[in-house]
Amino acid sequence: MCLANIVVLRIPTLAIHLDRQENFAFNKETQLFPIAGLIAAELNRNGGVDTPNTDKGGEPSPLKSVTERHHSHFVELIAAEAGVNPGDILDFEMILFDTQKSCLGGMLEEFIFSPRLDNLNSTFCATVALIDSVADESALENEDAIRLIALFDHEEIGSRTAQGADSNILPSIIRRLSVLPSSSSKNTDLSTAYEQTLSTSFLVSADMAHSINPNYAGKYESDHKPEMNKGPVIKINANARYATNSPGIVLLEEIARKTAKETGEHVPLQLFVVRNDSSCGSTIGPMLSAALGARTLDLGNPQLSMHSIRETGGTHDVAHAIRLFTGFFKHYSELSKTILVD
Repeated sequence: MCLANIVVLRIPTLAIHLDRQENFAFNKETQLFPIAGLIAAELNRNGGVDTPNTDKGGEPSPLKSVTERHHSHFVELIAAEAGVNPGDILDFEMILFDTQKSCLGGMLEEFIFSPRLDNLNSTFCATVALIDSVADESALENEDAIRLIALFDHEEIGSRTAQGADSNILPSIIRRLSVLPSSSSKNTDLSTAYEQTLSTSFLVSADMAHSINPNYAGKYESDHKPEMNKGPVIKINANARYATNSPGIVLLEEIARKTAKETGEHVPLQLFVVRNDSSCGSTIGPMLSAALGARTLDLGNPQLSMHSIRETGGTHDVAHAIRLFTGFFKHYSELSKTILVD
């Protein structure tokens, strides 16, 4: 936790000398307490006295006050950061996170060392690409599709929240967009506009991918070893842990090829299939594909140390992904009509 650039909390690990276990595992209830300091007397200011639950007006309160439920020192820190008095705080949510700044590394600064690359990397690339795709004033003159990015919370805990991918938020937005009046929708029956929109839509589920780790090369299928700075990785899984299929691969390949001709810069792509004897992660791609019935493809920039506090990605892959996503927004309507499945 960091307030005003001052580190407040730290979770210390046990020295390896005292527990030489092979697995990097902790008891979440008993072994992950953060250290705030050595000021027990300061943090326990009420001296164990049981005070009545009252609000600011002196009336009985349903819950204990915030300063009783939490250490008063923390409440004072939060109040100072917010510019209010501790008694003005009714409640708060506090989440711990790494405070180290992201940086470039490697002999040629070819690496990004950062927390939360998964999935802020794809979020950044998609946002920049959407903006770049409409930089030209005439970009939308002949466009018959809606360019949309959806950035969800809580993917790592199942997405089953109001703002997660496994909610009704995206279908609701698409349904509202599908019935907007347009020059081509005059005197048109819009009762099935939502279903027609989904049938012509294409979802790129952009999560991060696993780059080959040279220390664990045996964990990867011999012909599928994605490398950092060699382009976004299209992810394939026969058990539908990823939503990619052949028509989607062809579409992305054509978009990459057309974008390269247009910009004069190569847009490389890679393929990844997990080993048959290895576990496989998943993304929101299959979840949304099942909910929407829309064509979907899973891809993402390759990285190392996924889900660690210090993930590693490639600097050039950011530019590769932005070019690919920009090309997708600009050329999807044209190219999707040329991908025919017999």
